[in-house]
Amino acid sequence: AAGPKPEVLVTSGLHDPRVAYWEGAKYAARLREANTSADTRVLLKTDLAAGHFSATDRYHYFKERSYEHAFILDSLGLSGRARR
Repeated sequence: AAGPKPEVLVTSGLHDPRVAYWEGAKYAARLREANTSADTRVLLKTDLAAGHFSATDRYHYFKERSYEHAFILDSLGLSGRARR
C-alpha cells in the first residue's frame, strides 16, 4: 500500500548462496516506489565480499554492525547530524 514508510536499510551480500544480491535491490526499489514521503530514506548496502552470514572477519563484522547502528541512531534523530 502506498503511503509514508519508515526508514529502511536493506543489506545484501554479493556471495550469498541463499538470497541473490539482486533480491535486496528489487526490495529496495519496491519500497522506494511505494513511499510517498520525501523525508524517508530507503538505503541499499551491498557487501561485495560477504555472503549470507555477513563478514567472517571480526573487524569487518564490527564495521558492518557499526554502520547499522549508525543508521538506526540517525533515523531516530540521535546522531547529532542536522536533518536536511
